[in-house]
Amino acid sequence: MAGRTTINDVAAAAGVSIATVSKAVNGRYGISSETSKRVLQVVAELGYESSLVASSMRSRRTGVIGVLVADFEPFSAEVLKGVGAALRDSGYDLLAYAGSRDSDSTGWERRSLSRLSGTLIDGAIVVTPTVVTASADVPIVVIEPHTGHAGTPAVESDSFGGALQATRYLIELGHTRIGFLGGRPDLRSDGWRDAGYRKGLAEAGIPYDPNLVRSGFYQEAATRAPALSLLTSPQRPTAVFAANDLSAIAIVKVAFELGLDVPEDLSVIGFDDIPDASRLNPALTTIRQPMQRLGSEAAGLLIALMAGETPEATRVRLPTRLVRRQTTAPPR
Repeated sequence: MAGRTTINDVAAAAGVSIATVSKAVNGRYGISSETSKRVLQVVAELGYESSLVASSMRSRRTGVIGVLVADFEPFSAEVLKGVGAALRDSGYDLLAYAGSRDSDSTGWERRSLSRLSGTLIDGAIVVTPTVVTASADVPIVVIEPHTGHAGTPAVESDSFGGALQATRYLIELGHTRIGFLGGRPDLRSDGWRDAGYRKGLAEAGIPYDPNLVRSGFYQEAATRAPALSLLTSPQRPTAVFAANDLSAIAIVKVAFELGLDVPEDLSVIGFDDIPDASRLNPALTTIRQPMQRLGSEAAGLLIALMAGETPEATRVRLPTRLVRRQTTAPPR
């Protein structure tokens, strides 16, 4: 294998979890002798000696859990609050680290983990990673649906169900020309929200129209141009579902600049329910995902992994719900 062998590589090759590898190399209870023997054989075959040395020095724990984000924005800020609350009485400190997405949109988590794992942190929570092949010598929990190794624990919201609920609600109000402003194509959550939107249209017998779809990359500034294009098109939508609240807020602002009334001329619904959603005038209708609970669930899962425990579930999906406010109404 190219590069340094890590605990994730051992777990994948042996067909076990990271926690099981940790138990085997540290001689802990909780796994059978046959499993331990198999894991240690893989360790020897892959040349995991350097990681074993680091593991044997685990008595010099840092007492710090790292939360790695691409950048600090409303979603990650709310997740951090949830992690912090969960760690309050745990004995662990929290290190928040931004991975500078601008320089390499598909590699920030690798760089961040290589800088922090094993020396500064005992475990990591990676928020909305672009890839999940990043390896580390510490347990990792991911906040985002992903296509990585099945053993990588993940906590996520029901993006598909939330998007379906948003689209159904707009249809119930009487809208048939419903636009979709997506987020980042490199995130699976964006794909699930697009799928939920399409499912809602299909249920109602409304044809999918690619002319009503744009991408705003989950950022308010990046949304302005696609929002302007969508709202000035010859057959503009009467309603728009945005894949996150920052994009929805940008759509509302562009609509006002164009002289459109929200919600009389245009209904807008977002996704997240960040604090600014309720402060917007008019207040934003949105799909609420439990952002702080995402953080607290991920923290609890990570603490269990660091203790050598085997979690009951390595994939946790939390429900979303519609929050009706003032940016949605029946079409004129």
